[in-house]
Amino acid sequence: MNNEIENKVALVTGGSRGIGAAVAVGLAKAGADVAFTYRSNAEAAERVVAQIKEAGRRALAIQADGADATAVVAAVDEAAATFGRLDILVNNAAAFIVAPIDQIGPDELEQTIALNVRAPFVAAQAAARHMADGGRIVSIGSNVAEHAPFPGFSLYSMSKTALIGMAKGLARDLGPRGITVNVVHPGPTDTELNPADGPNAATFAGFTALDRYAKPDEVAAMVVHLAGPGGAYVTGTTITVDGGFAA
Repeated sequence: MNNEIENKVALVTGGSRGIGAAVAVGLAKAGADVAFTYRSNAEAAERVVAQIKEAGRRALAIQADGADATAVVAAVDEAAATFGRLDILVNNAAAFIVAPIDQIGPDELEQTIALNVRAPFVAAQAAARHMADGGRIVSIGSNVAEHAPFPGFSLYSMSKTALIGMAKGLARDLGPRGITVNVVHPGPTDTELNPADGPNAATFAGFTALDRYAKPDEVAAMVVHLAGPGGAYVTGTTITVDGGFAA
């Protein structure tokens, strides 16, 4: 995996923890300079900065509220201005609201749409203005966009399904420039928000064919692949990394 994307510049939204942090560090280990956004945890952001620098690459942590479209665009512009270019965008920041339909109010709906749908779109729109031919845009979706195993996923599943349509449309818009646009759908993944030893973890792990949660690095590896030469002819599609959850 090393040096597949040597001297490229990447921006990862929501890169201070979980899958986002694993993606940011994975891209750095593969040779990219990496900027990433975080909402409020500066200490966690600094840990990721240190890991990127340990990989021998430049790092930039940008505090930004992903629900604020203006802040998202500003973060894209800052990353490109700081490093002089932008080659890879990974839309990772998201809201995870799971509740019965009659318990979802206007605030929950607005937050989810703002973070999970509007932010990836405006980030891609802004990134495309900076990217040279051959750029990469990858959004982190969810396997529940295609298979919702329990009640309560209507809002979250809807928002992640929107990323599929966005990828298909943008693939056509940006294809003439060689810019690829794809979605990676993780399944149960061991993060702070969804730990592999959490109260419902055994049930979720049991739905997978491999009977375990993914490690964040395993999801990140697919993103790094799509960001590199191996992803040059993959666009407008989804790749599921869920251990056979939807098998």
